[in-house]
Amino acid sequence: QLVESGGGLVQAGGSLRLSCAVSGPPSRYPIGWFRQAPGKEREGISCISGNGDIADYSDSVVGRFTISRDDAANTVDLHLDTLKPEDTGIYYCAVRVTNRQDLCDRRALWFGFWGQGTQVTVST
Repeated sequence: QLVESGGGLVQAGGSLRLSCAVSGPPSRYPIGWFRQAPGKEREGISCISGNGDIADYSDSVVGRFTISRDDAANTVDLHLDTLKPEDTGIYYCAVRVTNRQDLCDRRALWFGFWGQGTQVTVST
């Protein structure tokens, strides 16, 4: 089970930290973060490999968002900086259960389990 938290309302230029908690014993699975804006398709914005060595970002967030993982706590955070109104949407995390710790992918079909999402709203 995945549970996202940390969403909210923030002004443009502000910051948020989203957290994805993975239930169960500590695991080193690849995690992805996605977002879906109203009327738009779900977008893969970031992923991190199980060993934490690989992180990838979409062009829309690179340089502003940072993904990190805490394997002891079984969480993966996404730090959102310099937020823009177009960052508004529901943010989801997803996990791929695999023994490979060196993989990272932002395609939604690559992931098998999803959280319920957390709303991020950026006002002007």
